[in-house]
Amino acid sequence: MFSNNRQREASSLATTNGGGKRQFSVLGPDVRIIGNLSATADLHLDGTIEGDLACATLVQGTEGRVIGNVRAETARIAGTIEGGVSARNITIERSARITGDVEYETIEIENGAQVDGRLTHRDATAASKPVLVEVLPPINQSE
Repeated sequence: MFSNNRQREASSLATTNGGGKRQFSVLGPDVRIIGNLSATADLHLDGTIEGDLACATLVQGTEGRVIGNVRAETARIAGTIEGGVSARNITIERSARITGDVEYETIEIENGAQVDGRLTHRDATAASKPVLVEVLPPINQSE
């Protein structure tokens, strides 16, 4: 009953930005991805990713979990990340738990947030590195 509403909402979350379409993807709390994920769109994560994540903008809900490295232009972290985070602009909310190094140009950390790793400032004038993502073929699981 609720999943149908959630699917309709997720499919209609593309917003208009300056006359063009801005793509937005949602991974709900019932989604679990095992493997690396790359998205050119903005991503809202409430589910779990066991692998590296690369996207334009990441908004992670309190139930969101990443076991792997995260690379984004902008990131708002409220859940758990077990791995490194590299983002130009990052906000770490009070409910966030990061176990890994954080690389940033600008950062905001709310009271109560936990980061167990090094914080490294990245020079804004340095050329940003391109994101390289390896796409692996699907695994055939015969049962």
